[in-house]
Amino acid sequence: MSSMADRNPMSRKGFEKLKADLEHLETVEMPRITEKVAAAREEGDLKENAEYHGARESQGMIQAKINAIKSKLSRAYIIDPASIDQTTVGFFATITVEDLDLDEEETYTLVGNGEEDFMNNKILIDSPMAQSLLGHKVGDVVEIQAPKGAYELKILKIEYNFD
Repeated sequence: MSSMADRNPMSRKGFEKLKADLEHLETVEMPRITEKVAAAREEGDLKENAEYHGARESQGMIQAKINAIKSKLSRAYIIDPASIDQTTVGFFATITVEDLDLDEEETYTLVGNGEEDFMNNKILIDSPMAQSLLGHKVGDVVEIQAPKGAYELKILKIEYNFD
């Protein structure tokens, strides 16, 4: 029986992006690195063959990425935008918050796996900050637990854009 923690919420777009990434890794990257391993193996003594060991290491890293993506996809469930209460913070929300300690405004969009982009403030729905904000409304002050200590965010605006 899977718990909610085992489930991986994502949008249809994020799901499709992860599937495309997986297909690329399996059909382009892995065959390419497998050819490199085979070519390096043909060069003889494997103990002192740096190309062989480098290619095998790359092959292992690609396989690890493939396994991680397969795991995310196997636990995925697609969130239907129509099912979201748009008066509270939820999946797909773009929220503007004020950090009450720093007196600064920030805007974040809560996204699923495959769509995170930290440089553009697209944070994972299962991140600690997002989890703390879920279900709150405009005007709520939410305490966020962080490694450097707790801080408070006031929710100024909640928007939903399902493009």
